Amino acid sequence: MPSLNEIRATYLNFFAADGHEKVHSAPLVPQNDPSLLFVNAGMVPFKDYFTGASKPPYPRATSSQKCVRAGGKHNDLDNVGYTARHLTFFEMLGNFSFGDYFKEHAIDRAWKLVTQDFDLDPKRLLVTVYIDDDEAAAIWKKVTGFSDDKIIRIAGSDNFWAMGDSGPCGPCTEIFWDHGDKIAGGPPGSPDEDGDRFVEIWNNVFMQFEKENDQIVRNLPKPSVDTGMGLERMTTVLQGVHSVFETDLFKTLIAASEEATSTKAAGDQAASHRVIADHLRSSSFLIADGVTPSNEGRGYVLRRIMRRAMRHAHLLGAADPLMHRLVPTLVDQMGDAYPELARAQAFIEDTLKQEEVRFRTTLGRGMALFDTAVQGFKPGDMLDGQTAFTLSDTYGFPLDLTQDEARRRGFSVNVDGFEAAMAEQRQRSRENWKGSGQSANAGEWLAVRDRMGPTVFTGYDSIDGSGEVLALMNGGAPVEAAEAGEIVEVLFDTTPFYAESGGQTGDQGTLEWPGGEAEVLDVKKHAGDLHVLSVQITAGRLEMGARVAQQVDADKRMTTRANHSAAHLLHTALKNVLGAAVAQKGQLVDSERARFDFSHGAPVTEDELAAIEAEVNAVIRQNVPAETKLMAPADAIAAGAIALFGEKYGDEVRVLTLGRSLTSDNAPYSVELCGGTHVARTGDIGLFKIVQETGVAAGVRRIEALTGEAARLYLEAQAGVTRKLARDFKIQTPDVLPRVEALQGSVKALEKQVAELKKQLALGGGSGASSAPEEIGGIKLMARVLDGVDGKGLRGVAEDFRKQVGTGVVALIGVTEGKAAVTVAVTSDLTDRVNAADLARAAVIAMGGQGAGGKPDFAQGGAPDGSKAEEGLAAVREALKG
Repeated sequence: MPSLNEIRATYLNFFAADGHEKVHSAPLVPQNDPSLLFVNAGMVPFKDYFTGASKPPYPRATSSQKCVRAGGKHNDLDNVGYTARHLTFFEMLGNFSFGDYFKEHAIDRAWKLVTQDFDLDPKRLLVTVYIDDDEAAAIWKKVTGFSDDKIIRIAGSDNFWAMGDSGPCGPCTEIFWDHGDKIAGGPPGSPDEDGDRFVEIWNNVFMQFEKENDQIVRNLPKPSVDTGMGLERMTTVLQGVHSVFETDLFKTLIAASEEATSTKAAGDQAASHRVIADHLRSSSFLIADGVTPSNEGRGYVLRRIMRRAMRHAHLLGAADPLMHRLVPTLVDQMGDAYPELARAQAFIEDTLKQEEVRFRTTLGRGMALFDTAVQGFKPGDMLDGQTAFTLSDTYGFPLDLTQDEARRRGFSVNVDGFEAAMAEQRQRSRENWKGSGQSANAGEWLAVRDRMGPTVFTGYDSIDGSGEVLALMNGGAPVEAAEAGEIVEVLFDTTPFYAESGGQTGDQGTLEWPGGEAEVLDVKKHAGDLHVLSVQITAGRLEMGARVAQQVDADKRMTTRANHSAAHLLHTALKNVLGAAVAQKGQLVDSERARFDFSHGAPVTEDELAAIEAEVNAVIRQNVPAETKLMAPADAIAAGAIALFGEKYGDEVRVLTLGRSLTSDNAPYSVELCGGTHVARTGDIGLFKIVQETGVAAGVRRIEALTGEAARLYLEAQAGVTRKLARDFKIQTPDVLPRVEALQGSVKALEKQVAELKKQLALGGGSGASSAPEEIGGIKLMARVLDGVDGKGLRGVAEDFRKQVGTGVVALIGVTEGKAAVTVAVTSDLTDRVNAADLARAAVIAMGGQGAGGKPDFAQGGAPDGSKAEEGLAAVREALKG
């Protein structure tokens, strides 16, 4: 029985032997289609080849493409764990012809692979063709010898594929496998086709027509083939099982889940183990491809997947975070085929653990609310939408989690009510993906790229040069010339200007040509490798074909290079000091500073920052040459170069080595794939100084740093502050810190004295009441407004008053800077009659606040309008009257 890994290899090797380029899976985040949330089909990375927007580098290709369907239009999330075939993550095997072979070769190869290499019984196979595709039907009859009843003609969109109302389209043909009469269902085209007996294992799309406004208008000059075969589904067939969760890969993952939770995948627990196994794959691969959990877009979908799995771990009784403990098993199973999974393992584990720890703090409260809401429910009852919204908005439960739990108990959820309550949040947080913001004129630049080829970038070796104007764009439309005062986009055949990418901003500088000048404002990349300059014409007229002298701003390029190289050293130092789980989550380097985002679950301590800074400066002082090599991505990574998760690399990459290891002889310090510009020697950075460390998202920290002259000026400014303090205190500079610490101690002591005096003053009098308690409804009330006492100070006063009153209620309102703080204390013998939280809440609301919190014997709150303090005390009196 072949394993899933063996089936994948057999498929790819079969088509590689047939002249197909074996292409590694693209990242799950689409690189060329901003309309998609995730890559959801094997042809997505090749879309531009099929549409003609880009020329393919090979006539035919084969791949096993990572796919996710868990958000937006293609969403299988709710079904996972409860059906035999639904997954959020799956692999799509594909063979593709870009105007090379067509129907006959595609059908012949498919039949040979399925019946010979995979050794499937032809008697248990049947095929479908589009109802009018006589050509495909005839080929199938010739290749298989099938009778007409086993070549089923299907009408409608199920067997006719189109990219949209306009564009390439064509008929489909499919191969189906018969699981046998022990499974319910009928063949395709029959009334029972939705059963599970006959499953599609192969789909060929024959792109042979072109549509305009949903009408076929012409034949394509180069018909193409797009094949899709679900690897997991094919594995069920070849391993003789019905469910994908019974295949070898999932059996291994589920076994690890069983061991970790000490529960069996049987009965009601089976679905939970399946959910965990599937969601482990999708979460891990998404994290490896650069997605992190967040509250919007792709990160929100990832968080939903993770939390759904984590809730099922809770249902299985897992006392501690579970998901991260299963990652090594996944890497062991799939790391050879997808090395990016192994490279990101530490980061995946860290992300999963942090998210599960956070989720568990809210899970108990959310489930308690759910249990209360459905108390007394009978199967078939419906949970109201407002409660579902509260679970989502307050407790971090997405709607699908609530629906999942409801379904498990036989209930449903009022989705319309949920959506009405969600209002604006729903627009932000559900699957309504808005795209990635790629430029609207991307198609224009793709066409230019196909005509002109890539820009020749000379900026690694020089900061000046000349180039011919190949394209001019104004407002996204091509123009022949630009006049003084206009801002246009310019493409040269050759340029020293670096285009923004990899976190490094685009260069700035100037252009000159006979009779004209321009200022370069920015440089962006379009169509993958076009360096497009945004320029403002300051004099003269710039025309197509003009020869232009280009000059990069030397000072800005120099400081940008230093900051970029320092960011590489910082990345390595972070890993050395904080641990291997640190992963880059973004960077921005320009001529001002280096900003570096990285994964880490807690603020970096002062000692850690000092160690990081010292290590970077030690490498700078080595003053060793920077080394760059051009290598294949796989070779570079195998040699130890760090690749960024989710980054798409070409056939050849630049590998940058900076510095020598501080702990190991003859080892490099930093080795990364990077196309940016860098210093010639580490000493060119000059000096490195961290100026800020902050949190920017859950599990993501940010360091900002300066280099060279900017770092020196920063340190000089800090030293200037110290010198001024020394002059003001009339002491030596080394004595400034002890003097400041002594002053801080004095201030704290004085603040304590002031607080005690305010307390004594409050106990001795105040506005709003006499010194003696009043009596309301048989209960003593000590009610006072205390000017200048904050919430912290009120606590001690309330405790002393509560002792004085013996049996009763203390209600205090402190007013500071126009705002009010409320404290209510109730003696223990009255808490069965009076609730301090209710009284405090009444006072806060009367003063325009939102509410208060606490226990029956002690509660506090705040309000924005201290002038209404007397109204707050009046509200307490009314509440006591009952």
